[in-house]
Amino acid sequence: MENIVLVIHLILAICLIAVVLLQRSEGGGMGLGGGGGAGGGLMTGRQAATALSKLTWAFATAFLITSVTLTILAAQNSATTSVLDRIGTSAPADGAATDGTTDNAPAADSLLPPALGDAPALPPRAE
Repeated sequence: MENIVLVIHLILAICLIAVVLLQRSEGGGMGLGGGGGAGGGLMTGRQAATALSKLTWAFATAFLITSVTLTILAAQNSATTSVLDRIGTSAPADGAATDGTTDNAPAADSLLPPALGDAPALPPRAE
């Protein structure tokens, strides 16, 4: 269910970006874009809603609905305890020994060559 809503959410995001980029700039807030001239750039309180602006509102509303739905689904699937609370209390996984090694992995000492396994970490210092 969560994957279906996520795919719809991503499709809506792409459609919303495309519809916004297709719209013509009306020049508003910072005086950028739009046309100059006598009365050509004035913003009126009652503008006719174009098909692109209606489509933008529809995509934006659907995008917000899928965002809230994904948040609710994520909250339902989350654990009730913190990750920090679960550290150290989990049992070893299947096939794991109690010393931290698994049945398939070799021990750490067996990875070193025999000559290096018995040698001291640093040679004695000559004075």
